[in-house]
Amino acid sequence: MQRASTARGTAAGSGAALVLLAFVSLFLPGASGSGGGGRKMVLGGEARGVVSRYLNNKGANVEAAAPPPPRRAPAPSPPVVASPPVVASPGQFRGQARLPRFAAPRRYDLRLRPDLVACTFTGAAAVTVAVSAPTRFLVFNAADLSVDRASIRFRDLAPKEVVFFDDDEILVLGFSNDLPLGEGVLSMKFNGTLNDKMRGFYRSKYKYKGQMKNMAVTQFESVDARRCFPCWDEPAFKAKFKLTLEVPPGMVALSNMPIANQTVTGPVKTISYEESPLMSTYLVAIVVGLLEYIEGVTPEGTKIRVYTQVGKSNQGKFALDVGVKSLHLYKDYFGTPYPLPKLDMVAIPDFAAGAMENYGLVTFREVALLFDEESSSESSKQNIAITVAHELAHQWFGNLVTMEWWTHLWLNEGFATWMSHLAVDSFFPQWNIWTQFLDDTTAGLKLDSLEESHPIEVEIHHASEVDEIFDAISYDKGASVIRMLQNYLGAERFQKALASYIRKFAYSNAKTEDLWAVLEEKSGEPVKNLMTTWTKQQGYPVINAKLKGNYLELEQAQFLLDGSFGHGMWIVPITAGCGSYDMQKKFLLKGKSDRLDIKDIASQCGNQVKGGNFWIKLNINQTGFYRVQYDDKLSAALQNALQSKKLSVMDKIGIVEDSHALSMACKQTLTSLLRLLYAYREEADYSVLSHINIVSLSVAKISVDATPGLVGDIKQLLIKILLPPSVKLGWDPKDRESHLDALLRPVLLVALVKLGHDKTINEGVRRFGIFVHDRNTSLLPPDTRKAAYLAAMQNVTSSYRVAYNDLLKVYRESDEAEEKARVLSTLCHCKDNNIVLESLNLLFTNEVRSQDAYYVLQGLDVESRETAWLWLKGSWDRIAKKYTDTQEGGFIRYIVTLFSSNEKAEEFSGFFATRKKPEFQRALKQSLENVRVSARWIQGIRSEPRLAQTVQELLRRP
Repeated sequence: MQRASTARGTAAGSGAALVLLAFVSLFLPGASGSGGGGRKMVLGGEARGVVSRYLNNKGANVEAAAPPPPRRAPAPSPPVVASPPVVASPGQFRGQARLPRFAAPRRYDLRLRPDLVACTFTGAAAVTVAVSAPTRFLVFNAADLSVDRASIRFRDLAPKEVVFFDDDEILVLGFSNDLPLGEGVLSMKFNGTLNDKMRGFYRSKYKYKGQMKNMAVTQFESVDARRCFPCWDEPAFKAKFKLTLEVPPGMVALSNMPIANQTVTGPVKTISYEESPLMSTYLVAIVVGLLEYIEGVTPEGTKIRVYTQVGKSNQGKFALDVGVKSLHLYKDYFGTPYPLPKLDMVAIPDFAAGAMENYGLVTFREVALLFDEESSSESSKQNIAITVAHELAHQWFGNLVTMEWWTHLWLNEGFATWMSHLAVDSFFPQWNIWTQFLDDTTAGLKLDSLEESHPIEVEIHHASEVDEIFDAISYDKGASVIRMLQNYLGAERFQKALASYIRKFAYSNAKTEDLWAVLEEKSGEPVKNLMTTWTKQQGYPVINAKLKGNYLELEQAQFLLDGSFGHGMWIVPITAGCGSYDMQKKFLLKGKSDRLDIKDIASQCGNQVKGGNFWIKLNINQTGFYRVQYDDKLSAALQNALQSKKLSVMDKIGIVEDSHALSMACKQTLTSLLRLLYAYREEADYSVLSHINIVSLSVAKISVDATPGLVGDIKQLLIKILLPPSVKLGWDPKDRESHLDALLRPVLLVALVKLGHDKTINEGVRRFGIFVHDRNTSLLPPDTRKAAYLAAMQNVTSSYRVAYNDLLKVYRESDEAEEKARVLSTLCHCKDNNIVLESLNLLFTNEVRSQDAYYVLQGLDVESRETAWLWLKGSWDRIAKKYTDTQEGGFIRYIVTLFSSNEKAEEFSGFFATRKKPEFQRALKQSLENVRVSARWIQGIRSEPRLAQTVQELLRRP
């Protein structure tokens, strides 16, 4: 699954390559699209009376269930075949982390009939269940379904008890006697609603011949298959699936497998699909709607199709090309053919995540799949390539070999993130995608420097906790430690070991330890001991490097943004270079400290200590997931090497990112950070400047509260750094310019507008005025529109709202998801708080799809934060009603983290004290910690004696 937004910008098109993310998956309901709405299952037929009588006898009531008992601490997962616990009643199954293992599904035969007008569906399930130990109960998942109690049978036996536990989303069937061991068929009928929450079996709206239509779509990851059909909704319960759909004759109906046969009888088309291989419930998929497609074929003969709304299939050509190449590359890399007979990729108008890797039927946001040569930005092209490669990597790493439990989610997402870069680098080497991968590493390092982070292997005690771990730890840190391990083992050894792992665990489930065992066996290296320190504990180290005589002394300590040092200890793969990249030293730092004779780093290094060419760089090309803090002498030498253009692009990024983090933690001064930033004033590389841009905007934001009297000068200094490369690129694309230059242009223009550069703002306003009257003008191509839109919003007020109205008109008239997102992301970037409120209130209208809410929040800044906070407090009940639980966490992140005082943190904490939900609890805690980190950074900045003098000195330099 690809998150809804990623660290490389947004679909609004600021230019940094989009992998769909700004913070951690802010509005991503995990992969699910998640949450809100009622979760009560209503029992049909005679069931309500039966269950009510049963529960009343047990001291509960199905219509107003008593609060569940406190959850017990989770026990280790039992083996698949295990003796069941001694149970006296269905209540014994409440509050468990996982379903009991004494019965498991082997095959689902499902029949579903969606009604796209009434937005309901009916279904019937016949599940072959293997009972492996004595029990009189069957326990499985169901939510938001009305189950006909009279239809429930197992081996022709009717259950004596039918009990639904809402909080746990489980249905317990109790029979009079122990069930026979072996296989039997569990059958039942049910119905439900095609909801508008982008989870389970839901409806998406689209326009066809001027009329709004409904599309039926599934989104089951992480725990939402249970909202479509009763099932054992955990990754380890793999089974085969045989689906039959009943739909109107004119509709296209897709599922994981090809069509086996279909018939039309009057107003109903009945489609039966081939039986699937063993797979987990979260990978089952259905799409029903009016669609068209284009198709291609891999060299191995696998047919790939891209499905879109009618009239948009031509925009799927680029994704189709990447898809064909990806399946071919992965077949070779994993040494295993693509397992299914076909692959469909479908653009969905309403989709909470970026994309979802359903086996053989991958679903995407439109903006993550469709590319139009005339109206799409260059960053969109890169995002599409990354997203397609990510999802298709899952067909092996996730679908063929599946994590055993959500604790091991990173095995899916970390590897798919890493593999997507490997693939795209192969297809488009000119994009320098591995350099851009440092965006992901930076996102992981940022989140993992909080006390409220979590380990890569995070304990999941309840289904309600799963969605919150689809974040920068599972994805970005996961991918980064994989890159670190590959660098340590070597690319060839690593690839061969991964291929062995895939073959060994194909069609089954695996834990992290299983991967380490294979890698250790094939490489002969102590992989488990090394990697356990990175996956089972949260955080990472900062390596303090000091030069004492001819020795380099290294010491590790856990790095935290609040300035404290944790107790973590890692086995750290250290790489070091001295004076050049020709020779490097590689070794494992296994304890708290070590020392190196600098002659061991490079033969000539010892003779250069006193010379001008001397420098030592640790973590060469940022392959390690750690930060480095150098002493003054080493730091000065590195800055000289930077200015002398002796460092690699990746190392340039690492140095500024480490310095930024150390400044935030008050381990270095903002003064030293500004001097370092100034050393990049002649930089021209896209990846380096995109990081300089992010750090610069962070400095500008904190200076508003830390040094209000100096903020204008600090912004002018930052403009001085970013303006030269922007002037060189200009507003207009050049003939045959590189992909990276096309990405860089909007990054710089947007930054200059945000920093208040008058000339850039005026030019943006001019071009926007021309664009309003001529949408096809060459003066404002897709890449630079966001900068112009932001510039136009600078002059908007309640009494002068022409540009605002023009932007709304562009939004309403556009049929392109990317353009709509671009407009939304600029509407709150306004000095008039009444306009900000008007823009925020658009989120309660039908004009903005729920999936796009975070684009509107992106436009908020320090000037509008109080307005946004008052709006959030006053609108919380409406937000909770309209948006999912996990999306609520996104509202919190975007608004709360605009502040930087402990007093505000207390205010936020008080407000949410009575509004807590498990689905956004982690997001709230992380946001509050970020506010307190900013407050501490401000106090550190205010104590710096030479800050103002340094700013003036740098401004005066030619």
